[in-house]
Amino acid sequence: MPSCLDIISPYRDKPGGLIEAYHAIQRKYNYLPEEAVSEAAKVFGISEAQAYGVATFYSYLSVKKRGKYIIRMCESAPCHIAGADEVLKALEKELNIKVGETTADGRFTLELTECIGQCQATPVLSVNSEPVFDVTPQKVPEILARYK
Repeated sequence: MPSCLDIISPYRDKPGGLIEAYHAIQRKYNYLPEEAVSEAAKVFGISEAQAYGVATFYSYLSVKKRGKYIIRMCESAPCHIAGADEVLKALEKELNIKVGETTADGRFTLELTECIGQCQATPVLSVNSEPVFDVTPQKVPEILARYK
């Protein structure tokens, strides 16, 4: 298994390399381990505080350990009007967690996002960045079953 340093190093001299490196780390671990932030600071010649600031600035990045499947519910106005609140309640009930939490088995993390960019099929959620369209509370068990 490649180390955080092995994953980060190829991005050292690229414009936007820090963010690209964080995305690569997150693809591997689904979050940015503390070790990755420390290594990134060294590789990019910045303070750990600056590296941590970048890691926590973007909502897509997370320094908190997350589940194998990251469910992000769109909370933009079109999804809200189409019933996203009811879908979110169904997700919380089915997963037995609240927004920002991870299931006890480490399988699912539930998050909110501003917009998934698929307003023609609201409400929309994504699972590991793959959009799921026209979600209803009744469809939630079926959607989750695909990932169990």
